[in-house]
Amino acid sequence: MKKYIVMLGIASLVGVFFYNKVYIPKHTYKTVNVSNGDIDIKVSGVGEVDSKELYKIGAIYGGKVLDFTLQEGDFIKKGTQIAKIDSVDLKDKISELVATINKLQNDIDSLKIDKLSAKETASYQNDIFKKNEKLYKKGAISELDFKKFKTDSVTAKLKVSSLDAKVTSLYNQQAQLRASLAGLVERLSRYTIKAPVSGYITKKYISNFAIINPNQTLIDIVNPNDVWVATHIDTRISGDVKIGDKATITLRSSSKKYKGRVVNIKPINNDITYEREIDVVFENLPIPFYLQEQAEVKIITGKLNNVSLIPAKTISFHNKKDGVWIVEDSKAKFKPLKIITYSKSLVAVENIGKNDSIIVPNPKKKPLSDGMKIYKVGR
Repeated sequence: MKKYIVMLGIASLVGVFFYNKVYIPKHTYKTVNVSNGDIDIKVSGVGEVDSKELYKIGAIYGGKVLDFTLQEGDFIKKGTQIAKIDSVDLKDKISELVATINKLQNDIDSLKIDKLSAKETASYQNDIFKKNEKLYKKGAISELDFKKFKTDSVTAKLKVSSLDAKVTSLYNQQAQLRASLAGLVERLSRYTIKAPVSGYITKKYISNFAIINPNQTLIDIVNPNDVWVATHIDTRISGDVKIGDKATITLRSSSKKYKGRVVNIKPINNDITYEREIDVVFENLPIPFYLQEQAEVKIITGKLNNVSLIPAKTISFHNKKDGVWIVEDSKAKFKPLKIITYSKSLVAVENIGKNDSIIVPNPKKKPLSDGMKIYKVGR
């Protein structure tokens, strides 16, 4: 009897062992532990490549467009000729004014010679008058002769004054014409359109030989120094962002990450999306760049030192909470966590123990659940 009881006990133990070790399925997962370290605090947002300034270059005067051969995407330096507008007869008017001014100068030169001659005559007549004035006072000549000498002297002086007035008048006319000439030359210069800044042509509105109206735009120019990403960030996480914060920019067209820097924070929030626009410039602008291209921006607002870090791939969402799966008594157990911040591969968290074995989820295996038997292995 005792023999049967012993055998039954052994069988029960074998059954329990078989049930726990063999019958109940066990799942093998890699596990990791918490590490301590430093991590950047970041806020993220999505934006579009934009520009602080968009230069719309047009013509003040209307007319036919000439020498307009630039194309979209061309880089042009400040002062480069963009196009010319046909000035019709403006050059002829300038030539006529120049000829008139030159003729006036010839007349002035001629009158100056006449004025020198008149001055010599006036000096001579004045000498004769002075000499005969003395004779008249001595009674050597008659009053009638004296008046004649006086009249000749006065007449000679008046001729000098008259010529001087004519020269002054011609100078005044010349000054007026030169002012008109300067205005026409300035106007003619505005028929030649030049780039006010260096930059890329992002838009061309007309073709060569087109007829345009006054103040019509020909091209748009963007200066590379003005290009930034207009980033939209939720106002709940944007409060710590400040001018000068470093950032990383990832364009939609590339996986490459570009270094950036916050240069502007718009003072008005969007009252519909509850977002704030924060403008981030490229430290090294990619060439070519494309306006309105979507980009993801991550801004570093601070740094946490000596905090608990776990791999980002271990974070799961379960029962509407963020957390990790840990191994407890060889079983999976979900542990909610308070996430402080993310980096590319690490997450700073609270409420995690240093000795907790954190399960690394594997999408190729059965989804983790509370109580699932776990056979853990190292990293």
